[in-house]
Amino acid sequence: MHTLADFGPERLELEAVLASGIFHRAPNLAQVLTYVCSKHFEGAAEQIKEYNIAVDALGRPADFDQKRDSIVRVEAHRLRKRLREYYEAEGAGHALHIDIPSGQYEPRFLPRVAPETSLNSNALAAEPGLSSDALMIPEVPGSDSQIVLTDLSIHESSDGALISAAAFRKGPGMRNFLVTALFVLVSCAGAIALWNPARRTSKAAGSSIPSTASGITGSGEVRILAGHHGGDYTDRLGRVWQSDRYFQGGHVFESRDHPISGTREPRIYQSRREGAFTYEIPLPAGVYELRLHFAETLYGENNVAGGGESSRVFNVSINGKEALHEFDVISEAGASAADIRAFKDISPAADGKLHLKFEPFSNPPLLSAIEITPGTTGRLRPIRMISLDRTYTDKQGRVWEPDRYARAGQLVLRTVPVEGVADPELFRGERFGNLKYVIPVPPGRYGVTLYLAETWFGPGTPAGGGAGSRVFDILCNGLALRRNFDIFKEARGTNRAVTWSTHGLEPDSQGKLTLSLMPIRNYACVNAIEVLDESK
Repeated sequence: MHTLADFGPERLELEAVLASGIFHRAPNLAQVLTYVCSKHFEGAAEQIKEYNIAVDALGRPADFDQKRDSIVRVEAHRLRKRLREYYEAEGAGHALHIDIPSGQYEPRFLPRVAPETSLNSNALAAEPGLSSDALMIPEVPGSDSQIVLTDLSIHESSDGALISAAAFRKGPGMRNFLVTALFVLVSCAGAIALWNPARRTSKAAGSSIPSTASGITGSGEVRILAGHHGGDYTDRLGRVWQSDRYFQGGHVFESRDHPISGTREPRIYQSRREGAFTYEIPLPAGVYELRLHFAETLYGENNVAGGGESSRVFNVSINGKEALHEFDVISEAGASAADIRAFKDISPAADGKLHLKFEPFSNPPLLSAIEITPGTTGRLRPIRMISLDRTYTDKQGRVWEPDRYARAGQLVLRTVPVEGVADPELFRGERFGNLKYVIPVPPGRYGVTLYLAETWFGPGTPAGGGAGSRVFDILCNGLALRRNFDIFKEARGTNRAVTWSTHGLEPDSQGKLTLSLMPIRNYACVNAIEVLDESK
């Protein structure tokens, strides 16, 4: 039975590692290491379990389900890697090295040993992916030798995880010789089998890249939920988001219950691919619009890792050209909030694929979803939104979507039709309140038209009143465009339509047009919004 004094050197080593700064931008790893070491010192190894680490060290709720949330396994993997890097450099001369064996969570404190030269260190470079600890294959029957696998890499694919490794045989009287091995970990079978190249001729090793554009719909649209492998998802507009595909590298997280603000489709943001990864998406020749969806659910206030701005910063390139430089989701949108970056004039590269690359600056990049739709050369296609819970096609054949970029306010359906307008259905729904719309657009100049009707105030209405009963300011990106706007006064009566337009608006540095309708007297309201690209 150990006493507290028995762990003096081990405690000092833990303190040295925590003070080294290797966890400066990875507070989760420091929390996990501190927790498992503390339990080890207390002699409570039986408590070092995945569930306990998730709840006690990472702040997951008591109903944490390790089958649905892999946070502990992923963070333990990252911790092993960080410790290895530390002891290969700054901590190489320490008398004790902290080790967490693969597949376990209880730490070991090992005496330093002189490094050995491994044949594979010069002969085979590990493939990108999730490196793991060396695996030991059981001895071959009838032989006094054994095979050691090193530089293990794990890469996800659509039907499991591809494992590649360098291996060498060790045994008395035998020269070590390098062997390469490829294995497929088939998730549905829970077994490891030898790689069969003929079985996956259309996919590169360590990837999920079909050779044809199988994700393209009849409308020329592609929607992918990054990190999601549970089948396709159909959103409330009937659009299909496919499970993750076309990726190379990275690893996945999924948390179905995590609340996401700033969207009416939280499901799109509750999974993510994280790490250094790429997507190679086959597309027919043409011009497209691209929207990348992000939500930071690990770092930030009220999230398990804490932190805030600068906790995760990364770069994104499109077809080899940098598109987002030192991108910080929390700085853009806040923690656990939907964020979208939009791009126009997107075309496949010469090989017929759209190449997206995500590279870390501080901590691994993330991506929630990819959305690709047909585009128009030089201009973003019109954005039309109506204050209804459904899509509406007007009498000119134009499609109006529900106001998916709204960040505040309430929807209400007005029963009395608006008079003197060719398409009264555009004014059937209304959003009222202290309103904000955060609309993602690429660089350019845009015109915005608001469609409005006063259906609540005025003579003969239940609310009564008239001119001056509802007054609000209209702003874009904090700049006042119109002060003291009065719908009743502008439309000259109740249940009468009016439009208000502005031109030459430019997005802010986060690629957003933030429209604010700020109440002065009673609530602001709007029936529909149209955004047109005016770039030449």
